[in-house]
Amino acid sequence: MNKQTHQIDIRAPREKVWDTLFGVETYPQWTKAFNENSQVTTDWKKGSRALFTDGNGDGMVSRIAENIPNEFMSIEHLGTIMGGVEDTTSPEVQQWNGAHENYRLQDIDGGTRLLIEMDIDDKSEYAEMFAGMWPKALAAVKEISEKN
Repeated sequence: MNKQTHQIDIRAPREKVWDTLFGVETYPQWTKAFNENSQVTTDWKKGSRALFTDGNGDGMVSRIAENIPNEFMSIEHLGTIMGGVEDTTSPEVQQWNGAHENYRLQDIDGGTRLLIEMDIDDKSEYAEMFAGMWPKALAAVKEISEKN
């Protein structure tokens, strides 16, 4: 498993960027880059379960591995949901089970640097897909966060 990294500088304080990333109203706005009907069900607390779905109930089963407000969030992906059925044990899922998606926020002159690190198999069909989607998602985070 390798790390795919993406970053963007945002002219807004870390608190505003954090709220954009994990806010009830703003999360679905910036994650449209991944799926038009992207949703999450979680309280974002360390150890909590998180379901990332596409509006039809298909998606990912995950766990919040770490949450240091306004600084660092780590999401551990555990499996998939397809047709309402969770899968955390199939050979397909076991290839990437335990992969992390990390969000780091750092103060920079005049704002915040957002760094995303995502564990992914570079040979996976998803590596290229995410490489194209993350820049769009980060541009949306920037736009939302920089609004007054």
